[in-house]
Amino acid sequence: MGFFGRKNDGAATATATTATAVSPDLAALTGEYTIDPAHSTIGFVARHAMVTNVKGGFQDFTGTLRLDGSDPSRSTATLDVVMDSIDTGNADRDGHLKTADFFKTDEFPAMTFRSTKAEALGGDDYRITGDLTILGTTKPLTIDLEFNGAATDPFGNERVGFEGKAEILRSEWGLTWNAALETGGVLVSDKIKLNFDISAIRKTA
Repeated sequence: MGFFGRKNDGAATATATTATAVSPDLAALTGEYTIDPAHSTIGFVARHAMVTNVKGGFQDFTGTLRLDGSDPSRSTATLDVVMDSIDTGNADRDGHLKTADFFKTDEFPAMTFRSTKAEALGGDDYRITGDLTILGTTKPLTIDLEFNGAATDPFGNERVGFEGKAEILRSEWGLTWNAALETGGVLVSDKIKLNFDISAIRKTA
């Protein structure tokens, strides 16, 4: 998905805006990577009762990256999230989110993302567009990304990292449950903020 704005050694950055502008250093990042869930987070933020934010995330997910250092626009990503692993820090709320009011996890156990387009925006900034499927409904999602660099960890794993953010209207995926407030407004916001902090390990031959 074009996470190629920074050299491994922390030297001056090289921006990959087109295939012809790619630095030779970027070709070294070409390959397949597996998202490391132990060092990654997939989170969300929802407005609650019109006055505060409730944060949550998913504890069980898998994903892959296919990075093309010669042509970042050809890079791709996949993500599969186990919906039953939702965690907002409150067992009662988590239980409600798993019911038919929200995610219907018995019927729809997974949320998936499949990329369809990758763009280099300049510097360390990138954008990836893909198909997000929730409750059996698939709609496009655009994620803005910041490349955090590449490194080899103490165990010899070659890693790349990035942060991402996006916003969705949950009603577009059929998540319409709500409750009216006496003071006006609703209990749960329609707009949900998504955030990603991803570390991925290169697959070995």
